[in-house]
Order: sequence, then C-alpha cells, then structure tokens
Amino acid sequence: MIERRDVLIDGEWVPSAGDGVIEVENPVTEEVFATVPRGDAQDVGRAAEAAATAFDSWSGSALPERAAVLRALADIVEKRTDEITRTIVTEIGEPLSIATAHQTLSTVAHLRNTAKALEEVDWDVQVGDTLVHRAPVGVVGAITPWNVPLLMIAMKVGAAIAAGCTVVLKGTEIAPMSSYFFAEATLDAGLPSGVFNLVSGNGPEIGEAITTHPKVDMISLTGSPRAGSRVMELASASVKRVALELGGKSANLILEDADLERAVTAGIADAFRNSGQVCGGLTRMLVPRARLAEAEEIAAATVAKYVLGDPFATETTLGPVVTGAQRDRVRTLIQAGLDEGARLVAGGPDRPEGLDRGHFVKPTVLTGRPDMRIAQEEIFGPVVTILPFDTEEQAIAIANDSKYGLAGGVWAGTTDRARAVALRLRTGRIRLNGSAVNPRAPHGGFKLSGIGRENGRFGIEEFLEYQSIG
Repeated sequence: MIERRDVLIDGEWVPSAGDGVIEVENPVTEEVFATVPRGDAQDVGRAAEAAATAFDSWSGSALPERAAVLRALADIVEKRTDEITRTIVTEIGEPLSIATAHQTLSTVAHLRNTAKALEEVDWDVQVGDTLVHRAPVGVVGAITPWNVPLLMIAMKVGAAIAAGCTVVLKGTEIAPMSSYFFAEATLDAGLPSGVFNLVSGNGPEIGEAITTHPKVDMISLTGSPRAGSRVMELASASVKRVALELGGKSANLILEDADLERAVTAGIADAFRNSGQVCGGLTRMLVPRARLAEAEEIAAATVAKYVLGDPFATETTLGPVVTGAQRDRVRTLIQAGLDEGARLVAGGPDRPEGLDRGHFVKPTVLTGRPDMRIAQEEIFGPVVTILPFDTEEQAIAIANDSKYGLAGGVWAGTTDRARAVALRLRTGRIRLNGSAVNPRAPHGGFKLSGIGRENGRFGIEEFLEYQSIG
C-alpha cells in the first residue's frame, strides 16, 4: 500500500489540512493500492499565497533558466521511466507495452519541446513607437485528468512555468501518483520554492477552491464539458482567464478513393488507444455506403486481434476502463445503440469472457446513423460507430454534425484532396491519410471541445498577456 500524507506548498512537503484520504483503485483487481490526502480550501489558500509570492521573481527569470528547468524535469522523468510507467499502469490499466511511450516518454519529449519552444515565442515586437510585450498572466490553477495523467501535467505546468507563471496544481484523484512524481521532480530540478505547488483532493472541493481563489489569475483545465462549464461559471465572478480542453467525438472521414484497409485499421487503433479513453480518439468512422460491407469486414477482423487482460502481460493489447462507473456507462451506451437499431459488427455490451473481475469492456464496433446516441455522445471507451455516406458533401455534413470539434482524420487518394476536405471541417486538429500528430502544432478544439490551445509555442502563449508600452 502506497500512502501519501502530504501536499507540496512553497517547496516543502507539509501535512494536508484536510481530514480525510482518497483511495486509489487498481481497475484490473478492483483493489485499493494507494491513498492520498483529501485536501481542503485551507491547503489551496496556502498554495495560492505561495505561488503569488513566488510570481514576482519567477516572472522575471531569464529564458535560459526556464529552459534549463524544463530539460532537468525531462531528464528526471526519463531516469524514472520504469517506476513511473508501472505506477500509471496500476492506476489506469493501460498495457505496459503501450504506456511506456504513451504515458511517460511522451512527457519527456513534451517537456523538451516546450523548452525549445521558448525560442519561438515573440516576446517583444516593435509596432511603430510602441513596444508590444508578452507578459505572464500570473498564478495559474491547473486541473488535470486521469487518462494521461503525467503528460497532461507536463502540458499545462510546463507551458505555464515556461511563460513565467507560477502554478497551483490539482492532479486527478483517480490516478494521483503522477502529480506526486512530478512534484518530486520539480524539487530535484531546482525549481524555486512556490513556483509549483500541489494540492490533492476531489474536484468539487479543490478544483472549485482553486478557481475561486482571488490570488489565482487563470485556470487551465482538461476534463468534461460539465467541469469546464462549472469552471467558466465560477471564474466569471472574478473575470479569470480560462483554457479548457473538454473532449470530443471525432470523425475519421474515409473518401471513396482512399486506401480503405489502412484507413479502417488505423482509425480503430486510434479510437482504441488507452481503451478508448482519449479525448481526440477517432470514434466516428465515415465510409462510402458502397464500401460499407468491406469496411465492416476489415473492422471486425481488426477488433478480433485485440487481447484483453492483465496490462503487465506482454500479450495484452487492451486494458480495462478506469472505473466501474465508466465500465457500466460504456456498456449502457453500446446497448442503447443496439436498441436504437445499430448493427453490431464486433464486440457488444456483455462482460468479456474469462475476465470475472476488473472494469473490462469488449472492444466494439457498430454501424449506425448520425442521430444515434453512439454517434453523438462521447463514450470514452473502446467503441467505434461506422456511419455510411453517399456523397462528399454529405460526409462533410455528418462530420460537422457534432457539438464537439476536437480532432479528426481525412483519408483520400491524394493529400491535396484530403486537405481540401479538412479545411471544411469544424475541428481543431486533423490528420491527413494517417499522418503523425505534430507535438509542436497546437492541440485544442472548436465548440464544446473547449477554449485555447496547448503544445509548443502555442501552449506557452496561452499563458501570456499582451502589453503595449511606449
């Protein structure tokens, strides 16, 4: 049993003022393996005061100093890769063979990219006789999710401290160990006291206390639309800036001249990452109606290759979803799709055979209509909905028929055709013919997917304000 009793405030591990603990469950064994403090508003107050005190000095720090800290953080995480990855696997169940790259080494790369991106920001621009200066926004409240717990911390905290801001972090209570690993790394990397502060606890308590604290100038949250809406509501009382990444229902649009087998298999692999618990997963697969049967056959064969089970086993390629409540929700939505008339291509709502415990869901593909719940709601599980279309115009309309707009994919016979279609989609990040995600390009979405951008210089600039001087 791992027991964490302290929070990090002003460079020191101190006992939480809260009087309870949060139990951390292994989603495979359904057993508690760790506890962290259930912090309270007093913890937040101390952390916010420390961050506000540290801001004057850190906001005036030299860019090479900030870059050196980010690189040191990356080096420390890299050295602890095995320990960190195995803990994250225990927390969320992503297979170890995938999690090393997806969870930990991605964090290392992101921190180094952020350090490099400091050189790309236009900190000072002369406009006539006026100096336009980019200044750090102030104290940032960072609220991070459980699905990629360490990377999301690095994305927010790394960019904020690169901008010259100080931070109060509320890490996720579902997978909280990453926030402690990161906090330890900030001390080892020599980050000055008060620049980074960690308070553990539940969202309604700690998240709301951070959002309403008068010393906090900006909130950066990755989470559900409901959480984002609540943050906006609370932040509006003091006119705080907000950056919100809230999820998606992303379309994988496959045109008639595309390589269908490659597009379908790559699309399912993207949607099933981390058991489908990725905000930008391509969970709607749009295919020409004339090639629907072929697409379904490819999809079924692809799904049949997935192996569910112990995430530490080398043969496992798909782990559980993170909680029992999420497992039940995913199964309920699969059943709702069938009840609405969707055709089951693979998987289904039943418990996977041979797995009597753990929050497992069968990897599932259904063919349905754009108006079904499975085509409109973010399921956050290993579920793909195939949607047939008759014309390119109809395909674009279906892709845009969503309250979300985070990510997307377009597959076509040529990159030029794919790009022409992509420019008509109302979504933030679009991959063409399976192109790799560029970690230096902005990540963020339209509509209910949120406000603001992360990654590279764009992520740093999210934490900067303009000043006109002269």
